[in-house]
Amino acid sequence: MTPDAHTDVNAHTDVLLGRHAEAQDLFGARVHAVREDQWDAETPCLEWTVRDLVNHLVSEQLWVPSLVRDGCMIEEVGETFEGDLLGPDPAASWDTAAHSAREAFAAPGALGRTVHLSYGDTPATAYCAQMVADLVVHAWDLSRAIGCEERLPGGLVRFAVDEITPYAGDLEKSGLFGAPVEPPPGADTQTRLLCLLGRRP
Repeated sequence: MTPDAHTDVNAHTDVLLGRHAEAQDLFGARVHAVREDQWDAETPCLEWTVRDLVNHLVSEQLWVPSLVRDGCMIEEVGETFEGDLLGPDPAASWDTAAHSAREAFAAPGALGRTVHLSYGDTPATAYCAQMVADLVVHAWDLSRAIGCEERLPGGLVRFAVDEITPYAGDLEKSGLFGAPVEPPPGADTQTRLLCLLGRRP
């Protein structure tokens, strides 16, 4: 690798880590805004309460050290991160999980590795990008559920659109997202993102 190429790779890595940290902070701010009487509230996610949604994102963060740092296969982790992971203090559980994921992605050489996901071996950079997009979309879900600010940072929204567009049609199969809907004429980037994932802005 030439010095210039090495610099380009490092710059890309820094940008990706920055987006990941920004997306975590965005979602985390919403978690800390949840009132005690809102944990059982409905969300735009099918059949998920606020607690279910936050628990899902906590689980996703906890997977990162096992997959990225330890190089585990899905089967090795098994059911470790299933069930209720929030305990009596959901916000603290989120903070702990988010910190562990951020440290794992930011470790020297981490984003140059390959991770073993359910659908096959994937570059850690692609895995991190997927995590960013997921955090952004679910930050909107959580915002709507608890009556928080729904307008998301433009840079993160554009990142999520670029990331999700190539495979948006497949996400419906996961059961976590509805079928894409046609955005209204002149829709802004955030509206297009939400429509890609079957949300009704």
